[in-house]
Amino acid sequence: MKKLTVYDYTFQNLSQKKMTFEQVFQHIVNFMKKDPTGRFKLMFGTDSQVHHSYTKFITGIVIQCETKGAWACIRKVVVPRKMNNLHERISYETTLTEEIVSMFTEKRKEQLINIVLPHIYKGASFTIEGHIDIGAGRRNKTRIFVNEMVARMESIGVEPKIKPEAFVASCYANRYTK
Repeated sequence: MKKLTVYDYTFQNLSQKKMTFEQVFQHIVNFMKKDPTGRFKLMFGTDSQVHHSYTKFITGIVIQCETKGAWACIRKVVVPRKMNNLHERISYETTLTEEIVSMFTEKRKEQLINIVLPHIYKGASFTIEGHIDIGAGRRNKTRIFVNEMVARMESIGVEPKIKPEAFVASCYANRYTK
């Protein structure tokens, strides 16, 4: 049986493995500096998948420049048990997203804002979004958690997005949970 790494505090994407948070932050800075007049969205989101004897959580970080592409990476956390309780799992997904957001200290956010600030009159912008893998639709089992999880994102100063707008959680992170 494959050995599970429970907490791996490194980040990865298709071209790089074992990145530190500082390396991730530097990639984001470099991406933004390529076009400081861009309209940037820094987005975070976590998804999970219950497997036979563990639950895998993937948190995605995406920096997108509208019409100019994106750079992204993930962090994996494995809980060595099946987390079948939906509220527990959604709450932990939100906690992992909050943890990554907290790494972007005021000083780091200021550094990113200062890249676009001289160019706001040319249309440059910078927003931060927290993507939550829940939906408000009548048939969605997670709808009862929407207010709670949205409030958590708002309390840390992040614009919350739920399905269908929460693509970092429901699409990007989701593909790595399998």
